[in-house]
Amino acid sequence: MIQVLDAFRTPLDYARLTREELRDRILRRKEELNAVILGHNYQRVEIQEVSDFLGDSLGLSQEAARTDADVIVFCGVHFMAETAKILSPDKTVLMPDLRAGCPMADFVTGDSLRRLKARYPDAVVVAYVNSTAEVKAESDICCTSANAVQVVDSIPADRTILFVPDRNLARYTAEKSGRPYVVAGQEQGEVGPGSIVAWDGYCYVHDDLVLEELAEARRKHPRALVVIHPEARADLLAEADFVTSTSKMVDIAEEHDELIIGTERGLIDRLKQRFPEKTLIPLSGAAICGNMKMNTLAKLAWSLDHGAHEVVLDEDVRERAERSLRRMLDLSGGWRAPTAEEEALEEAGLRPGGCGCA
Repeated sequence: MIQVLDAFRTPLDYARLTREELRDRILRRKEELNAVILGHNYQRVEIQEVSDFLGDSLGLSQEAARTDADVIVFCGVHFMAETAKILSPDKTVLMPDLRAGCPMADFVTGDSLRRLKARYPDAVVVAYVNSTAEVKAESDICCTSANAVQVVDSIPADRTILFVPDRNLARYTAEKSGRPYVVAGQEQGEVGPGSIVAWDGYCYVHDDLVLEELAEARRKHPRALVVIHPEARADLLAEADFVTSTSKMVDIAEEHDELIIGTERGLIDRLKQRFPEKTLIPLSGAAICGNMKMNTLAKLAWSLDHGAHEVVLDEDVRERAERSLRRMLDLSGGWRAPTAEEEALEEAGLRPGGCGCA
């Protein structure tokens, strides 16, 4: 067994170990701590190989909540670890590198969202799960890239929606739901009822994908179908055969033999390992999230040995963020504002149990 005395002082010390030594150390330490390792689709292959679950941010947090693990180690970015803590408040949540943040999530803060809400006091706030716990706490309901249209369609057609923080996903959702779309701060005159007012944020990995790269990939692979994440710009989405989330991309790869995939390279690396006989082409070889790649085996081993870095949330923020998440997870029959009685129950901590997943 790994004892405290076996722990090295810094991640750099762990980096001197071989890949096999690190893997062995991680797996043994995980068992000692009764820990579960979550690896996002965009992680390095070596991280994915030691992860207990692979997937997107919300799905991973739901998987961890179902386990009897005492410790969750989230190999992703900060808002993902926060989501795991929101859904598993009694578990210890660690992330190997606190600097692994999400520039898109950082476009909006709780304070800036409160100011926008003051401008649109009757609006419903929809927060993409790629947002901080503080922003989720200021929102009415969350959404994922897979269910954003369903969430928006559940809201009365005459209610204005504030959609944060991704303008590209907001635009795609507005088109699919038939709602007017405007970016906050770029309104021309009065915003009509039922409009989606999008925060002016974006994912730099997906927003940087360009038509020229897609044209070149199609020239080399004319029979390939094109799959693109809805965080990409509208001009690219218009050229796609499928617009879908990373988890659905895995399903599509199971069904088709030749795909051009417009998302972060980590997912394509994973799919190539799983389907070596298929032709799976990244739309852009430069589609790499440096924040995701900050996690390494050495940092993961260090995190397990030192119990770092623990994610801690203010309980009021966590509870309000959980409320917006569970409204999404429990979505059936359409969105409605909570009654005064429901608000009182939530404040008293008497929410129904269960993870709320389908």
